Amino acid sequence: MLVRLHIQATTTPKIRAAIQASIDPAWKVGERYGISERTVLKWRHRDNVEDRSHSPHRLQSEVGQKTIWGIVFPLNADPRSGSCGSYSAQDTFDLA
Repeated sequence: MLVRLHIQATTTPKIRAAIQASIDPAWKVGERYGISERTVLKWRHRDNVEDRSHSPHRLQSEVGQKTIWGIVFPLNADPRSGSCGSYSAQDTFDLA
């Protein structure tokens, strides 16, 4: 089975399973595997031994209405007549 760990992973799924099965105190398990007590407690509270996703769950920025008009309006403008095609400045777009 191919195991894909991120570059700073200090444990493997096999070690994580051993952490979850261990009844020793967290500090002792941490010493055994060269990890912190906090890491031991983290893996003991998880339901599985797989890494969680590292991709963002939500976008960190939102594009505002003025930014959209700064992009859309010039692209639709007719340079000869100055019109904006079928769009007007009052039109709104649902960005969701």
